[in-house]
Amino acid sequence: MSDCEELPVDDSASVASSMEVTDRIASLEQRVQMQEDEIQLLKSALADVVRRLNVSEEQQAVGLRRGPTKARPMIATLPLRPTVNNGTILPKKGSGTLPSPSGSGSRKDTSTPVSKSLSSLSRSTRFFYLPLSTVRRANSNEHVGTLTRKDSCDSKGNRNRAGSTGSNSSGKRNDSKQRDPVFNAGMRRVTHCKEEGYVKMYLKGRPITMYMPKDQVDSYCLEARADLPSNKLKLDWVYGYRGRDCRSNLYLLPTGETVYFIASVVVLFNVDEQLQRHYTGHTDDIKCLAVHPDKITIATGQVAGTSSDGKQLAPHVRVWDSVSLNTLHVLGAGFFDRALVCLAFSKSNGGNTLCVVDDSNDHVLSVWDWQREDRLAEVKCSNESVFAADFHPTDSSIVVTCGKSHLYFWSLERGVLVKKQGLFEKQEKPKFVLCVTFAENGDAITGDSSGNILVWGKGTNRISHVIQGAHEGSIFALCMLRNGTLLSGGKDRRLVSWDGSYQQIQAVEVPELFGPIRTIAEGRGETVLIGTTKHFVLQGSLDGEFMPITQGHTDELWGLAVHPLKPQFLTCGYDRQVCLWDSSSHQLIWTKSMDDAAQSAGFHPSGAVVAIGTQNGRWLVLDSDSKDLVAVHTDGNEQLSAMCYGPDGNFLAIGSHDNYIYIYAVAENGRKYSRVGKCSGHSSFITHLDWSVDSQYLVSNSGDYEILYWIPSVCKQVVSVETTRDIEWATHTCTLGFQVFGLWPDGSDGTDINAACRSSDKSLLVTGDDFGKVHLFSYPCSQFRAPSHVYGGHSSHVTNVTFLYDDGYLVSTGGKDMSVMQWRIV
Repeated sequence: MSDCEELPVDDSASVASSMEVTDRIASLEQRVQMQEDEIQLLKSALADVVRRLNVSEEQQAVGLRRGPTKARPMIATLPLRPTVNNGTILPKKGSGTLPSPSGSGSRKDTSTPVSKSLSSLSRSTRFFYLPLSTVRRANSNEHVGTLTRKDSCDSKGNRNRAGSTGSNSSGKRNDSKQRDPVFNAGMRRVTHCKEEGYVKMYLKGRPITMYMPKDQVDSYCLEARADLPSNKLKLDWVYGYRGRDCRSNLYLLPTGETVYFIASVVVLFNVDEQLQRHYTGHTDDIKCLAVHPDKITIATGQVAGTSSDGKQLAPHVRVWDSVSLNTLHVLGAGFFDRALVCLAFSKSNGGNTLCVVDDSNDHVLSVWDWQREDRLAEVKCSNESVFAADFHPTDSSIVVTCGKSHLYFWSLERGVLVKKQGLFEKQEKPKFVLCVTFAENGDAITGDSSGNILVWGKGTNRISHVIQGAHEGSIFALCMLRNGTLLSGGKDRRLVSWDGSYQQIQAVEVPELFGPIRTIAEGRGETVLIGTTKHFVLQGSLDGEFMPITQGHTDELWGLAVHPLKPQFLTCGYDRQVCLWDSSSHQLIWTKSMDDAAQSAGFHPSGAVVAIGTQNGRWLVLDSDSKDLVAVHTDGNEQLSAMCYGPDGNFLAIGSHDNYIYIYAVAENGRKYSRVGKCSGHSSFITHLDWSVDSQYLVSNSGDYEILYWIPSVCKQVVSVETTRDIEWATHTCTLGFQVFGLWPDGSDGTDINAACRSSDKSLLVTGDDFGKVHLFSYPCSQFRAPSHVYGGHSSHVTNVTFLYDDGYLVSTGGKDMSVMQWRIV
């Protein structure tokens, strides 16, 4: 008895210690991230000091030649870096001035650039040593600084020296009263300076100054409310299938629809009519699916998740109607742990009960009266993985579970589940029992990792028949057809049929391209459906060949590009596959395997070629019709996060994680490339690029929230605000800028928004975020807290979004959920 009492203590102690370790690791990760931020800021500040020293020397030289009276106009033509170079230097809290755009007539600070840069450096370094609460207080108002006494003296000195610059000579308190409203939003703050026509936003304490077009300076009001877009999105098509790590997730319904899932969407696909319907009630990854004997009611189980506001979303089962797509019942929220891994309806009692296995340490097996949402029984199933659970076809009180090192027969007796272990006796016990089904006579049939099919006599826990070496390697799936034929499939990619005496009838091998067989379902007539580990759904028969009806990527997905003239789009990812899709027929046009993981893509304006950026600095150009390789180049050895052709097709800009933008001259309709140079100035990796309508300018965003402007033909940075504020941009994928700053949510850390895209008619803006959501805004999106329509479906970070060429549809890619979703704009 004492041993029994000690066990829970040991368990709790181990859980506590593991939690302690997890907390420590999380704390260390947080500290490392803070140190990285601090180092990045120091680098930026030091670079700025050096630059300003050079500017100061030039100014002194000019002053000596021309005399002191001519020095002031020269200062006006050399704008300080923070006016355009946003996010690297903290605001000059001690100077009492506003950032000065270049050009005459702007307010100036006549303190020396050297003293300003040194004081900004001291403040930059001190900022990251402050506790978070102090930092937030310091940022609560733009005009309240966190100055030491020495800084205060410098500040006063600066104010006295700047006495001739009008309103800037006044103290902080008076200056703040003259300024436009300040909005606080947790980590994000927005201020508006009407006199100089800019909005300043802070992300993670870093200032981002965004200048508005001149024609909006007088009329713009930060407090105005933006409108929701009149358009909405409707999920039109989902590309992909989850086969690598899920089982028994493919069925044919009497309606002719094939049902399966990917991400948090259940797809009902009518292959004959080429129509999809979608059940979108889930909030995170779906891991299991069961079809009721009535072939209408469906149950699906999801993993635990986290909402955008940080709340935990409990794993649960949803029971829903496949005709109306209405949710009927939600089971187990608050009871299940981590995720649901197995689901099955009973067969013999009208399907009134549902068995569920969760992914907790004990893999709890529970039986539910799903219509009453009542849990009838629960038991710890196994501390090892559980792969399958199913009711006996003629006795609803018997449940069979199998998994790593076990096969259990459970009997439900007076609210208690009683276990009988499968006895392998003379048969060598397999490491994994991977799947289970039932014969017409009630025998249980299992497939295992040794490639054997074992038959277990009805009502017993003993083996009655063995098919030794039925497959080479693991048997992942078993399916009993209506005519009594057994189908088996596995790692060897062979689909084998067996008669009632377990003699092989025939076998067919699925091509290597499609991968091992993960699940098997009976189709119409002689048709069989197969789900594979490489995310294909195949349809065919043992007499003929199998053709894919659904396919998708098998690893994290980032690259997305739309054809400029046709209803086509291209996707690429870490699975080294490049896929060109037809958005009208929803068919794959072609796919090409690469040597490297792909990160980004962009079409030439003619549509003739497409450039693919990889994770190691290599980039390729492919012919968009033949998929033939046109060119290969390498720039640096880090990932290329943006591939962007100029609207006239004469230049290609490549944004790299090595902080550079590489510029290439393009000739012969995208078939010839010569390097022009590289744009150097960012102090962090490049995230997004956009070209001007006339192909003369380029704007870039970086990982430390800078917005820089360039003349790409000569690889020179443009620092004049008067030049850049009125440029018309051909696209808007940059997530930072005056026209889009309203897309940032409250409390954002600056990494929440992965992608943005403006529609061609300039009326809509779509974004993809880290919480699996697609947001549709009105464009321009230049009001604080702009409202949006929000759409779920992805269960991972949405890595990319883009409108198709005619603005009728848009496409979004999920990162680790590996799905591609096409939305109709209605």
